Amino acid sequence: MTAKGLEHIIVGTTSLSLVDGEKGRLVYRGYAIEDLAQHATFEDVAYLLWYGHKGTPVQVSALRSAMTAQRALTPTALQVLRALPRSTEPMDALRTTVSALGASTPGTNVDIEHALALTSQIATINATFHRLRQGQEPVRPRADLDHAANYLYMISGKEPTDAQRRMMNAYLVLLADHGMNASTFAARVVTSTGSDLYSAVTAALGALKGPLHGGAPSKVMDMLDAIGSRENAENWMRGAIARKDRLMGFGHRVYKTTDPRAEILREIARQYSDPALFDLAQFVEDRALALLHETKPDQRLYTNVEYYSAAVMHAVGLPRDMFTATFAASRTVGWTAHILEQAANNRLIRPDVEYVGPLQLQWTSA
Repeated sequence: MTAKGLEHIIVGTTSLSLVDGEKGRLVYRGYAIEDLAQHATFEDVAYLLWYGHKGTPVQVSALRSAMTAQRALTPTALQVLRALPRSTEPMDALRTTVSALGASTPGTNVDIEHALALTSQIATINATFHRLRQGQEPVRPRADLDHAANYLYMISGKEPTDAQRRMMNAYLVLLADHGMNASTFAARVVTSTGSDLYSAVTAALGALKGPLHGGAPSKVMDMLDAIGSRENAENWMRGAIARKDRLMGFGHRVYKTTDPRAEILREIARQYSDPALFDLAQFVEDRALALLHETKPDQRLYTNVEYYSAAVMHAVGLPRDMFTATFAASRTVGWTAHILEQAANNRLIRPDVEYVGPLQLQWTSA
């Protein structure tokens, strides 16, 4: 019996995160995502995922200091970023630079120290490339800012508002890990071969770039722009459904109810995003769900994390083509935690495949 896309196939065990698609539940090492989004910093979550338990204030402070010390890029990484054409997509710049960092880092380097360093540096890579492509010099990281605030500061050159910092921190917490998604699976497959951490994260970045995985939030903004107004919403969406186009931000491979991260991001967007944009987004969400349930009742399509991620990242001032790279800045902590978990109890991941091609053909000379 085959399962296309490995759907419903259990490929291993993890103590990192639970994704309960039927109940709409996400848990990191025992803690509900709603609790973490409200009370935890990104550094708290990084400690939880890497070390397996909640850190004390002293432990998390030490982790933050260690991450701060690793923010600066190597001369090689800066040279690579400066050499890239300004037209390069941010995800391509990120993937290329992570690979270059790996080329100058010896050994398999599968340890928390390198996980910490790379998580810190990916934020700097994103910010540095964004400024270089605008003809601006990179902004040096600030040790007095936490990971979320420093990321926004390095991008804009301005200290973020408290609202922007709160939005960015919540987003980073919400996207830090999500079970055996495509990019995490790619990272674990590479790790299972005995390869290094940078190769595994490079593979994960390649998977995340795809529009069926991490590339959707910017498409949500494009869709909202195309719809334009409440009055146009239903006709536009009915036309899209008739053409068999996807309504971006709806449906999930695992969740058969609303993605819990979408619920949290909706409330953040309600509080902080542009009121006109939020009003349109909420109206489109309501009509989209009604239309999807009407036209595709058997598919159980609900709002996913990408839908309100778009409004939140727009509100913090990020350009659309930086949305997926910012997703990666969060998910690197989860990828590296999975890499560490895979390496600690490793077996080469080598699934089988059912051959459906011809047999008993004979090769003859022309």
